[in-house]
Amino acid sequence: MADAAVAAAQSQHTAVAGERTAAAKVKTLARAVLALNAEISDINAKITLRFREHRHAKVVLSMPGMGPLPGAEFIACTGGDIDAFGSAGRLAGVAGLAPVPRDSGRISGNMRRPHRYHRRLLRVGYLAAQVAARFCPTSESFYDRKRAEGKTHEQATLALARRVDVLRASSATNATGQPSHRNRA
Repeated sequence: MADAAVAAAQSQHTAVAGERTAAAKVKTLARAVLALNAEISDINAKITLRFREHRHAKVVLSMPGMGPLPGAEFIACTGGDIDAFGSAGRLAGVAGLAPVPRDSGRISGNMRRPHRYHRRLLRVGYLAAQVAARFCPTSESFYDRKRAEGKTHEQATLALARRVDVLRASSATNATGQPSHRNRA
């Protein structure tokens, strides 16, 4: 691609000041980008291989929307041991997916996202939920049901992302399978 750009620049009939210098710089930058892309592909392959060796890899990959790279990030965010969270609700709470009450006096029922949560863990769950909502029929119907209930896109996606608690429950029994989407808001 860099050679084609240089060839196109050299085939022009009108000359612009600094044209050859700019073409050489573009060629150098293009080669650097191609080298970085190759390095990124190599690193992604290494991450995938390393992730597949983890004891929870099968469980994590069984979740719709979770691939090897998001799965590896999920394992990294949990410290490599999903079982350390004690309960599925605790894992969802750490990820910022479990609402906490914001009650005061006679007012009750106000729920909000906690101020302290693991943002990378939330990001992994949210991105996996977005992928699952598009490509998994079960997740898509759950998402559509939440939207029909009047939830916004973000609220419906977060409700779908709450399934990280299924990962915790599955890891405890070392079982795999599709999550059961209960009616969560």
